Amino acid sequence: MPTLSQPRSILCLAGSLRRASWNRRLLHAATFMAPPTLRLDVFDALSSVPLFDEDVEQREPAGPAGVQTLRAAIAAADGLIIATPEYNHAMPGVLKNALDWLSREAPEGEVLLEKPIAVLGASGGPWGTRLAQASLRQVLHACGALVMPTPTVFVANATTRFDDRGILTDPTTAQSLQRFLLAFEHWLLRVVPSASEAQPAGAMP
Repeated sequence: MPTLSQPRSILCLAGSLRRASWNRRLLHAATFMAPPTLRLDVFDALSSVPLFDEDVEQREPAGPAGVQTLRAAIAAADGLIIATPEYNHAMPGVLKNALDWLSREAPEGEVLLEKPIAVLGASGGPWGTRLAQASLRQVLHACGALVMPTPTVFVANATTRFDDRGILTDPTTAQSLQRFLLAFEHWLLRVVPSASEAQPAGAMP
């Protein structure tokens, strides 16, 4: 199976503001397990994105500073991985709010449009964010994103998957995460065939 000829820049976004959230820990684990063709960076400034307000948008067409930072980071990345918690059978409001901002037109364009995206999630309960991921996928499809359909990763009972330092220790979860990352590499090739030859986003010619 073909592989990427150069490393791709992948932005990772946790849909929780909690510093020690299971989803942020899952993404940090992914940065160490990713194949050499994927360079993962975890975005840690979601708290700077204010509530979506069309009055603010009219005053600041480029968006508030926090929105500009997130939008620019996604625009510069070749792909996006979102790890979502599940709150009341849906994705968190803070994540939906960010997507509402990102779906708007901006100088960078609609940064989610045709952006390769993969979705996963972790929770302390038994369901592993299945409903949250479903709601997230629905919104991403509405934004025109290219969402990887499979494999899915639903990390349930997260308290048993990580140690006290927040390090992923469960071998089954680690194997699922590795398969997920390899699949995303192939997804990039599938939806952006030129990715095997093109330079990474932001690279100098």
